[in-house]
Amino acid sequence: MASTTAKAMVFMDANTPFSPATIDLPQLKEGELLVKNHYATICASDLHTFYGRRQSCGHSILGHEIIGIIKALAEEGVTDFFGSPLKVGDKITWSVYAHDPLSPTSKKGFPQKSEALYKYGHEQMNETYKLNGGFSSHCHLRKGTTIFRLPSSLTEKEAAPLNCTHATIAGALRLAGNLKGKNVLVNGVGMLGLSACAMAKENGAAQVWAQDLDPEKVAFSKAFGADHTLLFEGLESKELIDTHGEIDVIIETSGVPEAMEKCVQLLGIGGTIVLVGAVFPQRDLSVNAEYLVRNLLTIKGLHNYIPEDLAAAIEFLTAAASKYPFESLVGKEFPLGQLDSAFEAGNEGGYYRVGIKP
Repeated sequence: MASTTAKAMVFMDANTPFSPATIDLPQLKEGELLVKNHYATICASDLHTFYGRRQSCGHSILGHEIIGIIKALAEEGVTDFFGSPLKVGDKITWSVYAHDPLSPTSKKGFPQKSEALYKYGHEQMNETYKLNGGFSSHCHLRKGTTIFRLPSSLTEKEAAPLNCTHATIAGALRLAGNLKGKNVLVNGVGMLGLSACAMAKENGAAQVWAQDLDPEKVAFSKAFGADHTLLFEGLESKELIDTHGEIDVIIETSGVPEAMEKCVQLLGIGGTIVLVGAVFPQRDLSVNAEYLVRNLLTIKGLHNYIPEDLAAAIEFLTAAASKYPFESLVGKEFPLGQLDSAFEAGNEGGYYRVGIKP
């Protein structure tokens, strides 16, 4: 007899152990799915929430980097991003949010900021939607969630970060524009930065630079397509860069104000910097407007992504997984019941990602 309940590890408050819970499986409404979570990874934002480095609601299920198997669909059926009907047994990933495509902000082209947005792994549990994150046995997907089938060629370690890390970088490169023949600097080579190095290379960048404070990280970035590496030294880096040509595009993933300010000054004439790491409270930036104007510079910001970015990320990873060691970025795995230990391991900083097997 099929089980009618799910297991979950509930986040109650910062620096408080996760609380095990048994939750009844939901009755599905129009456009909804029930997914058996197959694998999840701990994102840096999960760590920031758990350790109180950012505000988030308690009594919730964290985890948004998830892949799963469809266990049930609403009676009317559900289609994927491409309009194809989904079926029980499909292995899928999905956007980190559900949105209304007819909302005013969605119509402007910003579905990730649409009215009444619902974000997986971030929302407080309520009577209708309890299974809303990756650190549980099941996830209840709402109407308005963009869903993608996963190719069988991708392993669970490769695929789990798709709907966060890789989709975000795909969005950043979309904002950066055509990279063919251009020099790209990636500042900060954690998970986002390594993805940016590889994706920039695959998108035709002439040269890819990787810059970070950590010498081991910059050295490792060469396995992900970086042609040149720099330890972050501020303007001293500009002399080294100038010997290889001007920087046309910077993907800034650290979110550190001092880093963002100095990166702007590394751009060549007409350059663009895309900020993706500044997602936590911080001071205002100090940027000289005359410098921006005279050098024809562009500053853009990206938070989350649009569904097309997740489609691009899946296409990229499917084609490039054999070229770059993405699977190695998940350094350790834990069963769901050991989630507290998994978060401790993730917070120690020795792994790019820690995997959770529900």
